Amino acid sequence: MSTDSRYNVVFVLGGPGAGKGTQCQLIQKEFGYVHLSAGELLRNEQNTEGSEYSKEIDNHIRNGTIVPVKITCALLYRAMQGSGKHNFLIDGFPRNKDNLDGWNTEMDKVAKIQCVLFFNCPDQVCVERCLKRGKTSGRTDDNEESLKKRIETYYKSTLPIIAHYKSLNLVAEIHAEQDKTKVFQDVKTVFENFKNS
Repeated sequence: MSTDSRYNVVFVLGGPGAGKGTQCQLIQKEFGYVHLSAGELLRNEQNTEGSEYSKEIDNHIRNGTIVPVKITCALLYRAMQGSGKHNFLIDGFPRNKDNLDGWNTEMDKVAKIQCVLFFNCPDQVCVERCLKRGKTSGRTDDNEESLKKRIETYYKSTLPIIAHYKSLNLVAEIHAEQDKTKVFQDVKTVFENFKNS
């Protein structure tokens, strides 16, 4: 029995449209992990009347830039505490070095990283999925122009983070262009290994 009382965290990373949200829902159902989407927490906070952060978040989301990490960590920690649970999927975070440093500073004492699930998916597939999703999602960033920026940001900022965790032997890479059932088979193998480790 582990004496580590910190929250268990699995980071879920991949380009926009790689299927992170879809797979997180399946993991949540099958393994009982709580799915926290950094983007969703930020979007909810952005629309919260009287929130101390909403204006700042709004500016960043509109400009396709990354919200300061202190805000994101505060929202993640608040959600973890409020859930009453111990195992979490954090989707779409850390996205850059600033996020990584912030996480290490703010969260290291309260959470430990079990692994980084990396959904590797070709750009073209990601773009098609996002444009399709944009027809119904109501998300302001599911359009060609925002997607170009988001993919660029992903290559420049997020891939080095994945490389960092690879060097720590924490990355489980999943081929995310397959259909979601096949992808989930691969994901299940990763989670079964946690149970047995």
